[in-house]
Amino acid sequence: MVWKKVNIKDFKKVLLVHNTSSGPRAFSLATKQHVRIIEADLKLAYGEERFQKIRLKTYEEMLEAGQKICDEKYDWVIVAGGDGSLRALVETFIKRDYYPYVSVFPAGTVNLVAKELSQQTDSAAWFANVQEGNVLPVWLGKGNDRIFLTVTGVGVDSLVVDNVKASEKKYLSSLAYLKQGGIVAGQELLLRRWKYKFKVMIDNDGKWRSATSVIVTKSKYYAGRFSLAKGGSISKPVLYVCIFTGGKVVDFLRYTALIAADLLRLDKTVKIIEAQQVQIKCNVKNFAAELDGDSVATSPLDISILPTPINFIS
Repeated sequence: MVWKKVNIKDFKKVLLVHNTSSGPRAFSLATKQHVRIIEADLKLAYGEERFQKIRLKTYEEMLEAGQKICDEKYDWVIVAGGDGSLRALVETFIKRDYYPYVSVFPAGTVNLVAKELSQQTDSAAWFANVQEGNVLPVWLGKGNDRIFLTVTGVGVDSLVVDNVKASEKKYLSSLAYLKQGGIVAGQELLLRRWKYKFKVMIDNDGKWRSATSVIVTKSKYYAGRFSLAKGGSISKPVLYVCIFTGGKVVDFLRYTALIAADLLRLDKTVKIIEAQQVQIKCNVKNFAAELDGDSVATSPLDISILPTPINFIS
């Protein structure tokens, strides 16, 4: 779905933000080379007066870059990084009520936004795509006071994410989640029944639904190439609430297999409900929640769709 088109040649201020610490180490050299090519193409297209670049490494530097973008009123921001880098910038845009056009070059550990927008990892193909000026609205979710672009949730997934170290993401990429998933399975499922319980309310309907894990997605993709909800899209202002009710190790193994086979909707112990607002509470205080693959919030969670999308050029 293409919402509208823009002529990128008309932009007066363009910024390339490269998170050099983003993504797996194994591919960092190749990725940096592609980013350098994109930088050269943009510099040639806009000249030094209209184009700037920033290289950064930390979350704090991402927030500073977001402030700079809002203060100096950049028209188009290209993010070379993953979903976490995007989220850090977008949170600043929302707080400052400034909405530039955004593009993403997939250079992170988690690149679900780029995948859904069909962004290429080859610099020449990527630049050819954005030159078309196709714009899609990406509707944002909010979990408590934090923004997410693709997915949030509490339960087994968020417990795994909360225990993955930054160094493991850097060196192991997606293998870090598999490693930690095995540890969580051994500690929390094999030796005893899953002890965490959640309650879920949909659109303030007054009904609290029981769950052992909850995933709230607004994306077509989950954990790479998999899909949880038919019809999910970051370009739709809809939340899909996946409520898991099984609490035994065999249940979680079945869920994993069904997700891999794109058949989760067939499991009678899983409910998938469309929503605009979701409230989640837990039987323990401050249970870790994940947003876009990072542990940045805790229960209880108040989840909703924001009223204004970010316009992505893809």
